[in-house]
Amino acid sequence: MKLYLKVVFFSLGMLLVNGCGELSGTRTLRLAHGLDVNHSVHKAMVKMGEDLKRVSGGKMRLEIYPNQQLGTERQCLELLQIGSLDMTKVSVGTLENFAPKMKVLGLPFLFRDRQHSFDVLDGPIGQELLNDGEQYWLKGLGYYDAGSRSFYTKDRPINSPEDLEGLKIRVMESVTAMDMVKDLGGSPTPISWGELYTALQQGVVDGAENNPPSFYLSRHYEVCKFYTLDEHTVLPDVLLAGTHLWDSLSEEEQGWLKQAVDGSIGYQRKLWAESEEEALAEVEKAGVEIIRPDKSLFSEKIKDSFDKYKDDEAMYKLIQEIQATK
Repeated sequence: MKLYLKVVFFSLGMLLVNGCGELSGTRTLRLAHGLDVNHSVHKAMVKMGEDLKRVSGGKMRLEIYPNQQLGTERQCLELLQIGSLDMTKVSVGTLENFAPKMKVLGLPFLFRDRQHSFDVLDGPIGQELLNDGEQYWLKGLGYYDAGSRSFYTKDRPINSPEDLEGLKIRVMESVTAMDMVKDLGGSPTPISWGELYTALQQGVVDGAENNPPSFYLSRHYEVCKFYTLDEHTVLPDVLLAGTHLWDSLSEEEQGWLKQAVDGSIGYQRKLWAESEEEALAEVEKAGVEIIRPDKSLFSEKIKDSFDKYKDDEAMYKLIQEIQATK
């Protein structure tokens, strides 16, 4: 109820702000996300706003609401769909619940390496997946790097899949994430990102899985002292606009926005590489044991997981096209 009232007052306020803005010749776009202001994605969005103002000659500006100020990723997507929010950033794991084809990117050990993932995301397959969201009122604008996701735990290290047996592992509300943890022997437990620190403290879950900067910036390393770099999934973040916004923009305005988005993507990927190194160094300094396991033990355990999609012709075709991308 609190979130609903917050959104109602926010929407009414923004109608007044946007109305005044449009009268003065400036269009304000509202972008909400759930990350910390020190995260590379937020920093890239700040640059996007600066670039948008510059390329539009001051006719368009970006107003950013970080730290789940307007709700969780799921809630921000719902706000986009009804036109109460203009833009958001979500993980592919959340987006697959709204644009089903996106779930292909959440499959474990799908990509050979980071460069392979960029080649796929920046090519025709990545664009096809972005376009698929339009039928659900979501206009995909591009992919931010979110690195590789790995397991971190409170009480015992994960050296092999067998060590996951009996452990409750927090996952996003993602079918592919839940299937992956099950296939590896763990017990998947969906919990919102904002509630995870407390859930770890109280023993609701035994661990979670995420990339190094998220592990560090969330301060989950204060509770979990084992981080296993199995790098099971390369799950990008997706920047989206609501089709309500996109369809209301002129061709020139769409061009300005896309130019600012593209510049922010290159900038964020550079920041991301730096933040990964920093995060691993800092959590290790704080007493976290960094484990670099034999990844083949994990990939072998779930090597047949792609076969379950053979009956889904479109999905299986996407998997094969991704694997064939050079």
